[in-house]
Amino acid sequence: MYLIETEAERILVDTGLHPGAAADPAERYGRPDALGPFEAEQEQSIADQLDLAALTMVVLTHLHFDHAGGLELVPADVPVVIQRAEWDAGHDEAAAQRNFFLPDDYAGGDREVRLVDGDHDLLGDGSVELLLTPGHTPGHQSVRVGNTVIGADVTHFASTLDDGRLPVFGDDLDAQSRSAERLRGLRDSGLTVLPGHDADVLVPGSVPV
Repeated sequence: MYLIETEAERILVDTGLHPGAAADPAERYGRPDALGPFEAEQEQSIADQLDLAALTMVVLTHLHFDHAGGLELVPADVPVVIQRAEWDAGHDEAAAQRNFFLPDDYAGGDREVRLVDGDHDLLGDGSVELLLTPGHTPGHQSVRVGNTVIGADVTHFASTLDDGRLPVFGDDLDAQSRSAERLRGLRDSGLTVLPGHDADVLVPGSVPV
């Protein structure tokens, strides 16, 4: 998760885990195999780290449990911005099963959902841009802020931009490969691309943009 702060906005990019996913996934999701082969750990949820009442919007890169699970913790009057293709897949039973989505993470409630199609200038001034980077999931998106791109799970590791070694799971590996090529091109043009799960690259704290 990342927090983007401007003069007028406090934008949360992804929400991390719901605490229940780490404490008792069977209770949280109603079945013992909800997280498949994964065993989740969590030191602090977003509620422990942020003043959630001060958020102005949430951008979800995609709907996997480790990126969207904490949405329930965000006040219901904070809107969510997500690609239409991702939201549609999350509400299609076959697509949700294929992509290991857990609808309890994002279903229900009266929260405003703002659907976008493709690349999108989030604030209308070019400062924060949503980039459609599908493949890992149907409507996966990355987020450019200044000279930094939050690549989320286009590649889990920074090295994948060069070696192309994608995980065996994914909605469309060809599309994901093209998305990785897009991010590699942005990196090679001078931007910093942050992968989703690389412990050698990702450190807590401020990110210069």
